Amino acid sequence: MISSFAAGGTAALSRCFACGIDVFAAEFWSRAPLLTKAADLGGTAPAQSGFSDLFDAAAVDELLSERGLRTPFLRMAKDGSVHPGSAFTRSGGVGATVPDQVADDKVLVRMDEGSTLVLQGLHRTWPPLVRFASALSAELGHPVQINAYVTPPQNRGFAPHYDVHDVFVLQVAGRKHWTIHEPVVPDPLDSQNWERSRTAVAARVRDDAPIVDAVLEPGDALYLPRGTIHAAQALGDVSIHLTVGVHPLTRYSLVRSMLDLAERDRALRASLPMGVDLADPAVLEPALKSTLQELHRFLDSVAVEELAESVSTRLMNSTRPEPIGPLAQLAAAGSVAADTRLRVRAGLRCRRRVDGSGVVLTMLDRTLTLPSDTAAAVDTALAGAVFTPADLGGLGEADQLTLARRLLREGVIVPG
Repeated sequence: MISSFAAGGTAALSRCFACGIDVFAAEFWSRAPLLTKAADLGGTAPAQSGFSDLFDAAAVDELLSERGLRTPFLRMAKDGSVHPGSAFTRSGGVGATVPDQVADDKVLVRMDEGSTLVLQGLHRTWPPLVRFASALSAELGHPVQINAYVTPPQNRGFAPHYDVHDVFVLQVAGRKHWTIHEPVVPDPLDSQNWERSRTAVAARVRDDAPIVDAVLEPGDALYLPRGTIHAAQALGDVSIHLTVGVHPLTRYSLVRSMLDLAERDRALRASLPMGVDLADPAVLEPALKSTLQELHRFLDSVAVEELAESVSTRLMNSTRPEPIGPLAQLAAAGSVAADTRLRVRAGLRCRRRVDGSGVVLTMLDRTLTLPSDTAAAVDTALAGAVFTPADLGGLGEADQLTLARRLLREGVIVPG
């Protein structure tokens, strides 16, 4: 049995578009760009704040001046050229002598010259975005990352290009002019980055009219499927926008997972004939035909449960569950009572099975084994609803509390 998180609502996605989840999934997801104006998001954004509750100019200054960021958590670029790290970093000084910490004064000079600042990995370094990314990933079912782009007026940091992941652009401050063109490589994979198609991208931008030509203002949101060619230029004020990158699992991902499973099949591991020129199509053809036959036979035998376990492992390695405070978790474990409200950690992915050793929970980099008689209680804890230790059926009161403490200490559940 595989136990995974269930998406708990759509509050984070409703910050990114206003057309409704079903419409977005059917008409825009991986298909077409979507621009949503702030006025249409006003009913879902907190108190008409646009995205300033997630990020703002003060957050930029704090990250640059007080948080000791290091590369690659930031980079800078101007007119399509990326600056070397030495242009905006230096040693942190006494007690923090690592050589690549952000130098706020150097960043100031580069920005005054018109360079764009990119703050990368904000889903790991800025608390409101840590929470937002965790919720958004859970709602989408795909891994999420968040960067911020800070561009001085009338400047452009990067040349027209495309990304190999989907993007939600959330305009935080200032105004930015976006031009969007049709892909030259629809649905590109990680190995098909835009630099491999630089000439085709330039030709598309030169010869074809944009499919979107718009100015994003604070509170506006823009969705771009992977492969969509885009460029942006700040207008009258400093522009700050969040780029929420969504790294979708694809059908190609499933193919790769199935081929990874194929290594266990002896017939597919067999060597090709010796003493012949395998580069000759006439020689290779019979070997190819027999290999395809064996591959079809193997693929027909793959159980969906096996493939789901492979996908689950990939998602475990590329998504982060709800953040937890270690000290708060230890305090909760020490004070838990029969009526303490608890819930499974949001976004947690774990596989649950029962075997001769007991109830086994497999998580990202560890395995937790619990007594066999806790199976029903563990299922209650993982179900998604708020519960109390008293709800953990099949156990006495002392064992209910023991299990709750263990799951709190292991980061499986959190106070509800």
